[in-house]
Amino acid sequence: MAVAKKAASKLTEPDDGPRSKRAAILAAAIKNFGKKGYEATKWSIVADEVGIGQTALYHYFESKAHCLLTIMRLELQRSHEMFLKATEGRSDPMEALREAVRAAYAVSENDVLQMRILQNNLAILAVPRNSKKEEAERLAARELVHRIESAWTELLERGMAEGVFARRDAHTLALNMLGMIVSVWRWYRPRGPVTMSAVSELTEDCCVRMVLP
Repeated sequence: MAVAKKAASKLTEPDDGPRSKRAAILAAAIKNFGKKGYEATKWSIVADEVGIGQTALYHYFESKAHCLLTIMRLELQRSHEMFLKATEGRSDPMEALREAVRAAYAVSENDVLQMRILQNNLAILAVPRNSKKEEAERLAARELVHRIESAWTELLERGMAEGVFARRDAHTLALNMLGMIVSVWRWYRPRGPVTMSAVSELTEDCCVRMVLP
């Protein structure tokens, strides 16, 4: 993990000037990767929607995979920041757990697409990339996965230490909770029959039941 931290620490966001197309490329890629699937989306389609030539894409992303890994890393970063914001300053572990689950589902339609992309393409994080830029994004994403798992584990350990949660293997429990929370993005559709509030309430209740003594 030391290598991942070293690589991730060197990863900085490009300086998007007023004429930069990077944000527009990311938005078009998120829409297409999220709705059609990464493999089914041609890189040229993203260029067409942004209104630039395909070769101009390479000024911002050296490949479609580089763009995908960037989207995945940005989503993991957003999710981690939402967890920290939701749990910060909450002395009651149960309240912190409830707020963490609610924060996971306090999302926009664009967030839903990003999370769907992340869950559908997690396998790409397991294999080293030949490209330095792709590998930097992959390692940064893997480090964020580790941080997210650690943050949830630490919350559960605190609840167990205070006698609020039943004593179990906190890391395994955290992985089970996270698996349940993120599995939603494979099937949830914003305008489908199941509302986000219903998903949030059900998952919150399930997570609470998992920690009750």
